[in-house]
Amino acid sequence: MRELTVDEPVDKGWQDYANCLGVDPDLFFPERGASTREAKEVCKGCVVRIDCLEYALANGEKFGIWGGMSERERRRIRRQRALARGTAVAINPASA
Repeated sequence: MRELTVDEPVDKGWQDYANCLGVDPDLFFPERGASTREAKEVCKGCVVRIDCLEYALANGEKFGIWGGMSERERRRIRRQRALARGTAVAINPASA
């Protein structure tokens, strides 16, 4: 395996393809009660929107717009997934 030199860029993965690359991060962390519309517009056509959302879900991001969704929207997804996992285990306990 070849080692990277100091001058070589490191491929960060999906982040390199995000629409928000270079956009002011404050846009994605609005004050409580402020509009999230502009941030969500940036996310709308992003090719890595799902990767971003899954990153936020997997890492428990509590603040900001990730994958075009607010924390409240991400909480709803986590709840739905937890319920689906619970239903799957109840139907097939051997899979737990």
